[in-house]
Amino acid sequence: MSQDDGAVYILQESEDEEWVRPTPAWTAIVEAVTGATDLDADRLDDAEAYVDLTALAAALDAGEQLQFSVEGHDVTVGPDGTIDVGD
Repeated sequence: MSQDDGAVYILQESEDEEWVRPTPAWTAIVEAVTGATDLDADRLDDAEAYVDLTALAAALDAGEQLQFSVEGHDVTVGPDGTIDVGD
């Protein structure tokens, strides 16, 4: 995880698992939520409506996970960049 100019990035493995790529946290979260639910990305508000990005950055820097809700779905972001979406 890194934070530059107020943006929070999550380091995630690429699909071929050979490279680690920084992804804006909200982009990664939206991809995980829309991939695991029937929600459309256009229906989701800005990140601040769901998660405190400063708290997310602090949790990831401390090696902790953070859990929050996006449109009624529990989202957990792990310190290793994993994002789990539940009901």
